[in-house]
Amino acid sequence: MGTPTQITDAPPPAPQPDLDKRAARGATRPGDRIFLGLSRGSGILLLVIMAAIAVFLTYRATLAISKDEGNFLTTFQWDTNLVPPNFGIAVLAFGTVVSSIVAMVIAVPVAVAIALFLTHYAPRRIRGPIAYVIDLLAAVPSIVYGLWGALVLVPNMTGLFSWLNDYFGWTGIFSWEGGAPRSMLTVGILLAIMILPIITNVSREVFRQVPQMHEEAALALGATRWEVIRMAVLPFGRSGVISASMLGLGRALGETMAVATVLSPTFDIQASLLDPGGGTFAQNIASKFGEATEFGRDALIASGLVLFVITLLVNGAARAIIARRKEYSGANA
Repeated sequence: MGTPTQITDAPPPAPQPDLDKRAARGATRPGDRIFLGLSRGSGILLLVIMAAIAVFLTYRATLAISKDEGNFLTTFQWDTNLVPPNFGIAVLAFGTVVSSIVAMVIAVPVAVAIALFLTHYAPRRIRGPIAYVIDLLAAVPSIVYGLWGALVLVPNMTGLFSWLNDYFGWTGIFSWEGGAPRSMLTVGILLAIMILPIITNVSREVFRQVPQMHEEAALALGATRWEVIRMAVLPFGRSGVISASMLGLGRALGETMAVATVLSPTFDIQASLLDPGGGTFAQNIASKFGEATEFGRDALIASGLVLFVITLLVNGAARAIIARRKEYSGANA
């Protein structure tokens, strides 16, 4: 019998000096150096701009808060012309958060459903027109939404408010004592319509990136279309939907003219979403900035600083959620 042949690992391929030299030259080409410098400079410039905004807001806010007679975080009043002045953001913070939450509760499920319909259910002949109409909604100016809300939405909310009061008024959140429906619920519905195209478009693009083999594998195992969406599409697009929702939330938090046109602002907190009153940071700044004194502008800038911090916290929370669920992201598929 012959000597058994010993199987050894194949030797690593010999280095190719020419390819290595070309790669080294490619990394230091003038175009690459210019692109690297521009990219790095853009990132640094963005950080500088954000820092400059934060410093400006903090400085002007400090000037106002140092002279405030009341507690800036808990006072239910905004009167910067008193001597000494007395103002606070309790009502504004409550109204901004509540109206944004209402908008997100309404808009996110509807937007995700529309995105799934366009990518997995709609026939090709109607998919394009529906997507085109949604894109048009994103191009409508805020003031147009506000005018439509004041002239069309508000007069037609009476029936909905009466129905909510009849069946859910016992909760206190949906109790209504009559009057013009210029309330937080109306603002939330209007904001939901405004952020709907943003969330829908981003979610649709994310769902379109689902690997085809994931869906085919689920179908091969006998899954229905809904089970394919539940097991393959939604887990893959979860991070994208969160990102889309944060984009919509950012617009809802900072929306100005539409809210100012629809809401009847008062500096009190209503337990019911149907009662008129309340306010938001952006609406208060827009309505009072023109007639404010120098100190009044500093006070408004102080409220803008709080909105700035809230936006940063929301985006930071979104990034943390996405990082925890990175195994579902498209980059790791």
